[in-house]
Order: sequence, then structure tokens, then C-alpha cells
Amino acid sequence: MDQRISLVTLGVGDLARARTFYAGLGWHGQEVEETVFFQAGAMALVLWDRGKLAADSGLTATGSGFDGVTLAQNVRSEGEVDEIVAAARDAGATVTRAPAPTFYGGYAGVFLDPDGHAWEIAFNPGFTLDDDGALVLPEF
Repeated sequence: MDQRISLVTLGVGDLARARTFYAGLGWHGQEVEETVFFQAGAMALVLWDRGKLAADSGLTATGSGFDGVTLAQNVRSEGEVDEIVAAARDAGATVTRAPAPTFYGGYAGVFLDPDGHAWEIAFNPGFTLDDDGALVLPEF
């Protein structure tokens, strides 16, 4: 697994409030399908409804220990998703969403590391990865 984080997704209670906060810091985001994406150097910060983020990660928003944050690594193929999720499972991770096709036309799986931090491993044909692995968001 490359030592790379492509996205940090924050589960928020009020998307408009969260977007306004980051805009107040001078961040410029793009909203698509009730999700806000900010290019942040070689990665992206994403704001998404906390309950939807939990469900997408195979968790519940309350009572499961979910802290409202997921880390993601985007990769270049479905096969890489399968390999990394299997390696994580073999290393002691709990797979909460087995690799499968996604609603956005990609392919992804989610696991929790031994301390309960959620990681999504995703192939998203709509997001470009530079040769060095940097994520480049499209214009939505």
C-alpha cells in the first residue's frame, strides 16, 4: 500500500454551516450531490452528512464509536482496491464494507484499523491521480 492519503472526509451535522465556515477561512469548494469538495494540495477535504458518511462506511453514526471522519486512498484499479483491503484484513483490520461497485461508478471498500479509524480504499474513474499519486479534483 502506498503511503498516501487522497481524501479526508468530515461527517457534518449541517452542510451549509460547515461550508460557510470553511469559506470564511478562504477555502473555495465545489458542491455536488450534497457533498462539498475542497482541493487541498495533493489531496482533498470533503464535507458530507455525518449519517450518510457512516452508512457509506458500513457503520452507524451513533453507538458504533464512529468519530465522523474517514480517510481515503484512491488507487488506479479495482484490483488494487481488492489487494489493499485484503492486506488490511490480514494485518488485523475489520472490513466494514467489502470491495464492490459504488453509486458514483467506481469501486471501493472500507476497513477499520485496530484503533477504529475508518479507511476507504477507492478506484474512482472521475478523479485523476498524478504520477506521484496526487489527487486532482475535476471541475464539477
